[in-house]
Amino acid sequence: MPDFPDLSDRAQLLLKTLTEQYIRDGQPVGSRTLARQAGLQLSPATIRNVMSDLEELGLVASPHTSAGRVPTVTGYRVFVDALLTVRQPLDTQVIDEMRQSLKLETESRQLLESTSGLLAHVTRMAGIVMLPRHSRISLQHVEFLPLSERKILAVLVVSNEEVQNSVVTVDKDYSASELQQISNYLNAQFSGKLLTEVKAMLLKEMKEARDTLNSMMKSALEMADKALVDVEGGGDYVMAGQSRLLDFDELCNVSSLRHLFEAFEEKCEIARLLDQCIEGQGVQIFIGEESGYQMLDECSLVTAPYSSDDGVIGVLGVIGPTRMAYERVIPIVDATAKILSAALNPKE
Repeated sequence: MPDFPDLSDRAQLLLKTLTEQYIRDGQPVGSRTLARQAGLQLSPATIRNVMSDLEELGLVASPHTSAGRVPTVTGYRVFVDALLTVRQPLDTQVIDEMRQSLKLETESRQLLESTSGLLAHVTRMAGIVMLPRHSRISLQHVEFLPLSERKILAVLVVSNEEVQNSVVTVDKDYSASELQQISNYLNAQFSGKLLTEVKAMLLKEMKEARDTLNSMMKSALEMADKALVDVEGGGDYVMAGQSRLLDFDELCNVSSLRHLFEAFEEKCEIARLLDQCIEGQGVQIFIGEESGYQMLDECSLVTAPYSSDDGVIGVLGVIGPTRMAYERVIPIVDATAKILSAALNPKE
C-alpha cells in the first residue's frame, strides 16, 4: 500500500466515506454529502480543506464537470488495502447453493465454464476462469486402443481427473496386446509425474537411447510424445458475463469498450495477467492501470487461485469497473475458488 504518514484519522474516514459513496452511486461526491454520510460535525469548508489535501496526495480527483470528487486508482488502493471492511464470509445457504450448482457438472471443462457463469451471475460482472496450466498437472494413466488404418486412440488421465483423448497416427499396425504392453510400460515409467517432466524425459530418452531401446520401447516413447502434443499449451480461459459490463456508465465509452472486448476475444494479454496471478498467494486485486494493460485502465480484476492434488493449477476472478463493491466481490471470489477446488478434488 502507498505510504501516507500524514493521513489523519479524519482524512481516512472521509476518504473511506467518499469511496463507498462513489461505489454506490457512481457520481462525484460533494462536501455536503460527505458531511452527512460521515456523521462528522464539520463544516463544508473544513471538509473541502481535507479534500484538497487528499487531492494533493493523489487520492481523489475533481472531474471537470462537477465540484464533487471521485477516488483515483491510488485512492482505491488505499481504500482496499487499509480502509475496506470486507463482509463476513458468505452465509452457509449461499455457499451451499453455489456448491450445488457446480456439482451438476462432471466434465472439468464444463465445470470451469459453469464456474465463470456462476461468478458472472452472483457479482453481475464478468466472470473469468483460467484453464488449468498443464505444466502443473501430472499424468495419472495412459491407455492406447487400436482404431483402423494405423491410427491409435490415446487416452490420458491427468491429475484433475480430466480425460484427454487424441488420435495418434503410427507407422505400423499394432495388436491390442502390443498396445497394452506399451501402455503398461509408460504407466510404470511416467505415472504421477508432471506433464512437463514427462515431455522432457521422453525427449531425453529418445535422443540418448535411440540405438539401445528395443522396438516396443521406441514405439512407446514415440506414441507418448505424439499424444502429449494435444494436452500441452495452456494460457487460455473461459469467460461469461462480458455484456454485464455495459451496465456501467464509466465503461460505455465506445473506444474503451472496443479495446476491452477485443482483448477478451484475443485473450493473450489477459491470459498473461492471469499467469502473473497464479504465482501469488490468496486473493489479488488489480485496480485500473495497476494491471499494466491499457484496455483495463477503467476496470478492476479480483482473482483467487484454485487447486488440484498437485497444488495451484489456475486462477479465477471477476472483471468489473474500478468502482466495484470490493467488500462484496472479494469474499465471493475467494469462496468460489475454494468451491471449485473441492469440485476438482472430490475425494477431499
